[in-house]
Amino acid sequence: MATIDLTAANFENIVTTNDIVLIDFWASWCGPCKMFAPVFEKASEKYPNIVFGKVDTEKEQQLAAHFQIRSIPTLMIFREQIIIYSQAGALPAAALDEIIAKASELDMDDVRAEIAKQQAE
Repeated sequence: MATIDLTAANFENIVTTNDIVLIDFWASWCGPCKMFAPVFEKASEKYPNIVFGKVDTEKEQQLAAHFQIRSIPTLMIFREQIIIYSQAGALPAAALDEIIAKASELDMDDVRAEIAKQQAE
């Protein structure tokens, strides 16, 4: 599956209607973003069951601000509408594959239980 351009208009729908969504926050002037783009695109073809979205931080400044994006590229992963990963910096393909594997293997019941525990403290 090719990557999807995410905007304020479609962001919530994409995240709420898909199990796993990887999001690349980027900008056209960003050198590391340009280096990471082909890695992200190839991964989107390798994992057709996962949605890969891109947020242009120049055009979608409200989204970038909402998620407190301070450095780009930033990779964020939603699983069942929960942010399970957020990290700035371009990744090599092998590292991205490893993160995707870990995200896919997570027991979301455990994640929700841990969130509930932290909120109760």
